[in-house]
Amino acid sequence: MVAREYHSGRLLRFWSDELVGMTEAPFDVGPDSLFVAYYASAEFGCFLALNWPLPERVLDPFAEFRCLTNGRWLPSGRGLIGALTYFGLDAIGVEEKTEMRELAMRGGSYTAEERNALLDYCQSDVDALVRLLPRIAPYFDCEGRVCLRGRYMKAVARIEHAGIPIDVPILEAIRAHWSRIQHLLIAWIDHNYGVYDGTHFKFDRFADWLRRHAIPWPRTESGRLATDDQTFREMAKIHPEVAPLYELRTTLGQLRLKDLAVGRDGRNRALLSPFGARTGRNTPSSTQFVFGPAVWIRGLIRPRPGYAVAYLDWSAEEFAIGAVLSGDPEMISAYTSGDPYLALGKQAGHIPPDGTKKTHGPIRDMFKTICLGLNYGMGAEALSQRIGRPIEQARHLLRLHRETYPVFWRWSDGAIDHAMTRGSLHTVYGWTIRCGADANPRSLRNFPIQANGAELLRLACCLATESGVTVAAPVHDALLIDAPIDQIDQHIAITEAAMRKASRYVLNGFELRTDRKLVAYPDRFMDPRGQVMWSTVSSILSESQNSGTSATTY
Repeated sequence: MVAREYHSGRLLRFWSDELVGMTEAPFDVGPDSLFVAYYASAEFGCFLALNWPLPERVLDPFAEFRCLTNGRWLPSGRGLIGALTYFGLDAIGVEEKTEMRELAMRGGSYTAEERNALLDYCQSDVDALVRLLPRIAPYFDCEGRVCLRGRYMKAVARIEHAGIPIDVPILEAIRAHWSRIQHLLIAWIDHNYGVYDGTHFKFDRFADWLRRHAIPWPRTESGRLATDDQTFREMAKIHPEVAPLYELRTTLGQLRLKDLAVGRDGRNRALLSPFGARTGRNTPSSTQFVFGPAVWIRGLIRPRPGYAVAYLDWSAEEFAIGAVLSGDPEMISAYTSGDPYLALGKQAGHIPPDGTKKTHGPIRDMFKTICLGLNYGMGAEALSQRIGRPIEQARHLLRLHRETYPVFWRWSDGAIDHAMTRGSLHTVYGWTIRCGADANPRSLRNFPIQANGAELLRLACCLATESGVTVAAPVHDALLIDAPIDQIDQHIAITEAAMRKASRYVLNGFELRTDRKLVAYPDRFMDPRGQVMWSTVSSILSESQNSGTSATTY
């Protein structure tokens, strides 16, 4: 470790055998000092491994540089070298940096010369940060938002340190038989579809299946069925009978079980990559993070003996964010009714006042599709394909949405106008996207909802982890927490309070509802969308065991 006190210039250099003997950091980390580190969650991971108290005040120039340049092309990237280059400052060469990183990751014993080289390398980053700070500081938003993003990096470190409990025996069994499982999965799942020829997905067979089941499907500009991942995922939500086929395609095309990062303690840990997306959302690896690949893989999440996990998510988060930030009274009323999509159907005159989800489920789901799609700028043609209605009816439904929520639409259109005329958009806490004349209007319309959703999640993570809750993972609009069974109810209450408080801060005092899903040992976590695939994989493993090809029990 190398550190420098900014004002005095005092330099501190320590090797690992010195650090492990310390009970706290060798510099002040209290409320009167500011801790500055580039991508600070990495440093905080070391603090937690050493069992040191984390600094109270944090400034992370990575997060601020990311915010300052969000939407701009950076020739040298987002890292420290990229920031130094952006401000015209000298930086260590990429080749030398790579060489030193490889030396650090080599591990084992080091010669005195190698030790000095590694310490010099660490010091070069620290001294570079000293030069960077006065150059980037004039761009800081100093109303507390800078330290809020630094504060989130502490939460990220705690979450990455905790990890997600994984059923390792089942994971190892699946890995051991993965080749056989893939072929049997095709046979078992495709039995209901008939769209595969060996391991090849046949578009003409899929088109025939869609026609037989009267399921409308989006097409590309060339007229072919749109089978990209996003379209398939959206259609699987609208038509549950498509979900097993989507899971199969995702499993065969994207799942690389060997990349799922599971430590010796049986916990899944992956870099959360905070602020990775333009909206400020996390972008963890889709192959290393258990919530990244096919949803049936989430069945590997299993609490340890004596423990439980709880999945807590905001109810209709995106709908509520748009309603509250736009100030649309009808939209707010729809959310507070308890089922905003059912309420919209009633407000638009397509569901009677006494209609329920049970009596008018398909119409309610149609309006849900409209609401979610409009957040991403969905037009009449795309809506027509997704709901299986003529394009004129799709136009009518979109017009109904505009007529029902005119305040929201003025706000949403105004966001695009603001971005185009002023060149940027920002959240309530200052996360900013910069754009030019060639910006995508759909992305701009989506930004205020998604980016403020990211603010909600960051603040909730801070509040929950600072209250002593073990947050195992943040997942878009949800938190997965881990606690002893006899304490899980208390930790759920603390987390739900943190989520409500976060929504009050971001949404002008408005509280979002939360939903919960509790899983206690020996049960496992399961996403309903992956239930069929998980059951199929489990059956294949059982057959393997019964036939003597596997000694694994589960």
